[in-house]
Amino acid sequence: MLEQLSPAFVQFVLSLQGFAPLLLQGTWVTLKLAVLSLLLGLAFGLIGAYAKLSSVWGWRCAARIYTTLIRAVPDLLLMLLIFYGLQTGLTRLTGGLGWAYIEIDPFGAGVITLGFIYGAYFTETFRGALLAVPRGQVSAAQALGMRPIQSFVHVVFPQMIRFALPGLGNNWMVLLKATALVSIIGLADLVKVAQVAGKSSQQLLGFLLLAALIYLLMSSASNAVLRWLERRYRREGQL
Repeated sequence: MLEQLSPAFVQFVLSLQGFAPLLLQGTWVTLKLAVLSLLLGLAFGLIGAYAKLSSVWGWRCAARIYTTLIRAVPDLLLMLLIFYGLQTGLTRLTGGLGWAYIEIDPFGAGVITLGFIYGAYFTETFRGALLAVPRGQVSAAQALGMRPIQSFVHVVFPQMIRFALPGLGNNWMVLLKATALVSIIGLADLVKVAQVAGKSSQQLLGFLLLAALIYLLMSSASNAVLRWLERRYRREGQL
């Protein structure tokens, strides 16, 4: 059995030497996509959480529609709808105005789409965390003359993040894996590169397993960072 596997393994190692730079570039694209999508999703999440807790009916209704829509429609379908929908709308707009054709960058489209999708999940995480912060803390900040932004930065956020971190960590792990969806719109992320390298070298299984290993390493590193953050904010909350 080992003798039968050895030639295939040697061939895979030889193929890997030629595709290693491409795999590193694909990994870097995946990391950038995940981090930028996370930042955009956090922004959507905070806005959505405050909208859901708003006293204005219109804001609450809009936030409820947003989260319900995102949680009901599959991520893959949303990716296709947003990417091709934006491209179709932009093409019609530029054609109507007589402008040159503009093609949407797959990386930017991926960031916007993933950030928009996971912003809905962050909305629910932040909403629960905000409700866990005692209202008296906010009232005390207002009594001290703090503006709303100062109250959020110095009072609400440090307490809210302790309650939000477990949910944020879970959503980040799912978001990291969901970056593989952008391969369907032509972005050369880790999955796309692994597919191209595997088909070109006829070692598709080996390169897909390697991509899975890289995702596992990124997830393990993320878990370590998340555990450190949880310990830090737990200590601060006990002071």
